Amino acid sequence: MRNIFLFIRRYFNFIFFLALQVLALSFLFRYNKFHEAAAMGVASEITGSINDRYNTVEYYFKLKKANEVLVKENVSLREMLRSNYQPADTSSRIVVDSIRVDSLKPYQKYTYLDARVVGSFVTTQTNFFTLHRGSNQGVTVDMAVIGSRGIVGRVVNVSNNFATVMSMISRQFKVDGKLKGSEERGSVSWDGVNPRFVQMRNIPKNIKVNKGDSVLTSDLSSIFPPNILIGTVDTAISDPSTNFLNLRLRTATNFSTIQYVYVVRNKQMEEQTALETATRKTNE
Repeated sequence: MRNIFLFIRRYFNFIFFLALQVLALSFLFRYNKFHEAAAMGVASEITGSINDRYNTVEYYFKLKKANEVLVKENVSLREMLRSNYQPADTSSRIVVDSIRVDSLKPYQKYTYLDARVVGSFVTTQTNFFTLHRGSNQGVTVDMAVIGSRGIVGRVVNVSNNFATVMSMISRQFKVDGKLKGSEERGSVSWDGVNPRFVQMRNIPKNIKVNKGDSVLTSDLSSIFPPNILIGTVDTAISDPSTNFLNLRLRTATNFSTIQYVYVVRNKQMEEQTALETATRKTNE
């Protein structure tokens, strides 16, 4: 305490000068609009710069939460896509006892569940992902898995809280694709060489194919929703022994950096499987 009084006594004149200076400036800024605006501009610039640096640091530590919010929002948007719905069949009449059914309401075929990648392999001939979703969250075997840019793979194993996904860059993985525009269909698979490229086969040579053309999932895929991007054409190779082209596709998904995915539930397939199971048990 004694040191404080000694400090004030030693620098009293300077402290008194600063106090008068602050008082004079406050009068100047309060009663002069030009100086007030200038002072507010400088103050805003300084505080804005400080807040910007603080928010940058704060945003870095909140990236995980922000990503989770965006993924959930994307799930809602994906479920509103027209391709997830199929129109009601008005050519026939269905009577269901004790249940009220709106036969004119579009049927939602696909629903989506967000999931986070917690482990992955991209350097072997059979590559897998591990997701933090399992049977407790509604994931079952053979569900499709897609990313923000395109398809990823399909679920091959499920535990209570985790699921194993075979990625598209696995030798055993195949998907039915189509060229955007011409709708020409072909089988897409990986040759085990470069994880950024897959091959599409059985495209007739009379089909015009250009570099950069998009390849999408076809309507005949039993797992994936239609019109999900698989990749883009990088090279078209003519096979002299056949009448078909082999297309080299650059994958839409970068499997080395993927962090969040969507597990796709095909409600129609589930209902059909349940019906077949019930019918089989009844016949037995």
